Amino acid sequence: MRIDVVTIFPDYLAPLDLSLIGKARRDGLVDLAVHDLRDVTTDRHRTVDDTPAGGGAGMVMRADVWGEALDPLLAVGGVLAIPAPAGEPLTQATLDSLATGDGPLVVACGRYEGIDARVAEHYRGRDDVRVLEYSLGDYVLNGGEVAALALVEGVVRLLPGVVGNPDSLAEESHAGDGTLEYPVYTRPTEWRGLEIPPVLTSGDHGAAAAWRRERSLERTAARRPDLLDALDAGALTKADRRTLARLGRVVPDGAPSPVPVTVRDAGPDDAEALAALAAATFALACPPGTAEEDIAAFVAEHLTAERMAAHIASPTAILQVAEVGTGRAEDGTGTGAGSVRGAADGATARPELAGYTLTHLPGSADAVPYADDVAAVVIARPAAELSKIYIARAYLGSGLGRLLLDSAVAATATSEVDGEPVRALWLGTNARNRRARKAYERAGFVVVGPRRFRVGDQVHDDVVMVRDLT
Repeated sequence: MRIDVVTIFPDYLAPLDLSLIGKARRDGLVDLAVHDLRDVTTDRHRTVDDTPAGGGAGMVMRADVWGEALDPLLAVGGVLAIPAPAGEPLTQATLDSLATGDGPLVVACGRYEGIDARVAEHYRGRDDVRVLEYSLGDYVLNGGEVAALALVEGVVRLLPGVVGNPDSLAEESHAGDGTLEYPVYTRPTEWRGLEIPPVLTSGDHGAAAAWRRERSLERTAARRPDLLDALDAGALTKADRRTLARLGRVVPDGAPSPVPVTVRDAGPDDAEALAALAAATFALACPPGTAEEDIAAFVAEHLTAERMAAHIASPTAILQVAEVGTGRAEDGTGTGAGSVRGAADGATARPELAGYTLTHLPGSADAVPYADDVAAVVIARPAAELSKIYIARAYLGSGLGRLLLDSAVAATATSEVDGEPVRALWLGTNARNRRARKAYERAGFVVVGPRRFRVGDQVHDDVVMVRDLT
């Protein structure tokens, strides 16, 4: 690859002879040259700048001088890269494209107030030249040399043979799927009271890889949440989705990338939307073969807007909703939460409710939970009931269920009844619903016994599961 850097301070680019870049030059992996812009001037003062047209502070670098310097370097086309505070942010994707592109890469280092805008305009007019005006960030430097060093190093290290272990390029920040790199450690195992995380010294490479991926997503969420919104949903694993949900991102079915989600307490304005969501999701949790009329009767009796409003107002109920921040209009079929708050005629929808939980606190500290079959196996007092946890169809498998479950557990664990902290949270789920049971077990619930649950004329066999909150 051919790279040319043009500057009025060639010595500033001396670091390009050091480290891996210098070695790559000596090994012939890159043809890199630094040119002094003043070499093409014709006056005795070697002038490269003049006062700004229209007035103003500072000086502007002359287009005619730059043309003389750049024409021979771009004779066969290529990329003209111009560092500028007003340029587009330099990204790893841009570096990747430059490292794999054809033709020379020419970097023009401006100074003073910048390079006459006609230089970029002129070379944009050529079909064989790509003009890239780029910025390192939202700040201003004295000139483009620092940005040129960054660009050259970022490109050259991607060339074949420059970095000894190519795998390291795939695992660093902004590589691969674009997330930030996980924290790294080395010997000594303990330093100034700080230890290497045990999973990294356990010898379990699978566990170490999972730990690193989780830390990578956490670091990205904390420092560059915008990068999470650009992730390819199709490449995310189940573990990724669970982690992302915990970090406030979920992937709706069919969506290309994650979207923001918030869990909050339900308010009075949510009653109707909650009733619609409940009606759409209750059937998803019923065992196969449950009669439609029984489902409809249950919804009409227990999941109405009036019931939801009563739960929201009740001091012994904790009703939380998951609200996805990018509302979208739906077709009104009731198969997803979007139909709850869909906008007419394709208009922008309000944020949609994608799931909810309802927890009942006991009326007194020694109240018997629910019914005799539950009371016989739920021993702790006071004990709260996780009555409902339902997810819209579009969000099943997105990690939203665990996010809601963890939020319900946390809210219950900080609640008191008659001045006593709630000691247990119990729930009932269909005995044949293995998927739900495994999800609850991962969240710390254990099976303590059976119970019967009626939907219309049908009686279903459930299991009672308890999470210890002490």
